[in-house]
Amino acid sequence: METNIVRKKTKEVQIGNKKIGAGNPILIQSMTNTKTEDIKGTIDQIQRLTSAGCDIIRCAVPNLEAAEALEEIKKGITIPLVADIHFDYRLAIAAMEHGADKIRINPGNIGSKERIKAVIDVAKERNIPIRVGVNSGSLEKELVEKYHGVTAEGIVESALDKVKMIEDMDYDNLVISIKSSDVMMCVRAHELIADKTEHPLHVGITESGTVTSGNIKSAIGLGMILGQGIGDTIRVSLTDDPLEEIKSAKIILRTLGLRKGGIEVVSCPTCGRTQIDLIGLANQVENMVADIPLDIKVAVMGCVVNGPGEAKEADIGIAGGIGEGLIIKHGEVYKKVKEEELLEALRYELLHFNES
Repeated sequence: METNIVRKKTKEVQIGNKKIGAGNPILIQSMTNTKTEDIKGTIDQIQRLTSAGCDIIRCAVPNLEAAEALEEIKKGITIPLVADIHFDYRLAIAAMEHGADKIRINPGNIGSKERIKAVIDVAKERNIPIRVGVNSGSLEKELVEKYHGVTAEGIVESALDKVKMIEDMDYDNLVISIKSSDVMMCVRAHELIADKTEHPLHVGITESGTVTSGNIKSAIGLGMILGQGIGDTIRVSLTDDPLEEIKSAKIILRTLGLRKGGIEVVSCPTCGRTQIDLIGLANQVENMVADIPLDIKVAVMGCVVNGPGEAKEADIGIAGGIGEGLIIKHGEVYKKVKEEELLEALRYELLHFNES
């Protein structure tokens, strides 16, 4: 899918072996939910996320053991590793010393300017980018009072104040993240900050909720923000397996035409004509195609009557009836198979798609 979205101009930032900003592709981030000091478990999860399409991974660093574990974790993964730091500036320093490709801090909870400078000095020495993160839930009291509550304007002012403080320490290798669980406030904050800075922006709706509510909030919020050309990396924050975050992020980017590649699965809603387990079949197809590197559309239809016509816009489709199934190519019936062979027949056609 082509897009007419014009990306906002931002600086280029190198994070490990990836580049963001300056028109580079929007990258997908997620965060591990393992204990970071569980090195094997963390590596295993990151490898699964990488296979699913994760571009950058963040790990919580709540203690020194977690910071030290980053060194071994780095050896077992292929994507950039970001250390998530709260409160203790010494952990930020330790994370960088043990191989973090980037650190995420909120300077507001790190402490004094001296402590922040100690972190900046190490980042400067190693040229490690810093993600300056500000959440609506941690907005400073004086800004809440100034704007008569938590507002988009207050979030932006807080973030830019912290960015300026770091820039005044002669460091500008920065990424900005401003998040709120209030979708429209988050959208407004990004609209405001995009005109005030050229630092890359990491975009997400924080604490968005479970798979159902979180996906809806994230799709609306990220769609509105990315649709204006704002954003260089994204995370769909879900209370679920991080793999779900990657699936959702890919669909959002593809829907907006901001990412190509991967099979898009479309399926009809169920109705009284449906004569197969369409819900189960559509989910099976979506899981099956995840590892097939084609940039095409696959349709899953519930009846053989309307299936061929409804699947016309897809490159390939399937439709099911009682005891039989159809393989459809560009709206034309290509092959009839037994119902129980439908899924495997589709996989065969996909694996040999470029040969036909």
